[in-house]
Amino acid sequence: MTAKAVAPREFEDLLTPVGRRILSGTADVCGALVDPRRRFLALEGIITKGKAEALRRALEARLLPLLTPMAMPIPPETIWEMEQDYEEWLPKTARVRTAYLERKRSAAYQEAQAMGLIDLLRSESLAVFAEKISGRKLDRRNGQQALCYSPGDYAGPHNDHHPENKRAASGYLDVHLSLSASSVAHQYLVYAKGGHFTEMLPVHGLGTLTIYRLPFWHYTTPLQAKSGQEDRARRWVLLATYLFAAEKKSTGKSA
Repeated sequence: MTAKAVAPREFEDLLTPVGRRILSGTADVCGALVDPRRRFLALEGIITKGKAEALRRALEARLLPLLTPMAMPIPPETIWEMEQDYEEWLPKTARVRTAYLERKRSAAYQEAQAMGLIDLLRSESLAVFAEKISGRKLDRRNGQQALCYSPGDYAGPHNDHHPENKRAASGYLDVHLSLSASSVAHQYLVYAKGGHFTEMLPVHGLGTLTIYRLPFWHYTTPLQAKSGQEDRARRWVLLATYLFAAEKKSTGKSA
């Protein structure tokens, strides 16, 4: 690592013994997302708390000033241009700050690279960890993004389906590493099961790791701060997106 780097080059270096058992393929949760009916998994206790807090503090100091606000409010025409009762149709809405870590000329990318975040999110051990959970081989050419939720920030109902992308149209995998300040009271991921938003899990831990087998309907509730700590309450998310590796076609020949 360079003198300015604060993130390990390998995801493995953040893991607790519990996390390392997943990486080795010996934990009960390995293959948890093989079942097509299961779309989401949240893991606690797999990231070393001290390293997670050090990384969170570095993001606050170095990357926060370089983020771009992303605000997609509810369009007013979704109400005032309705012509029939009960014909509501809500597009994706969100409010959060972000940096897409694939724009190499951006100041955010350059700082993330200096911090070691790019190497961390591209690391082989992160890809292998995700493969152990998903039970699928993954393309190593992944996408990276950083998100920062402040009080009231959220992501409205959406499904993350990309039918125009041939590789992603049949499904792909997201891995989110959450790094929340102790001043965060709560934030939840709500997702659909059986066609209804019935499932809800907390995602505001320090070192919470969530794995999504997309697409499926979900939303992130507005972040809530502890009383009197609104100015410090932020949840960071380091995100890696993986396409499933192309399956090799059988030649039909036998040895």
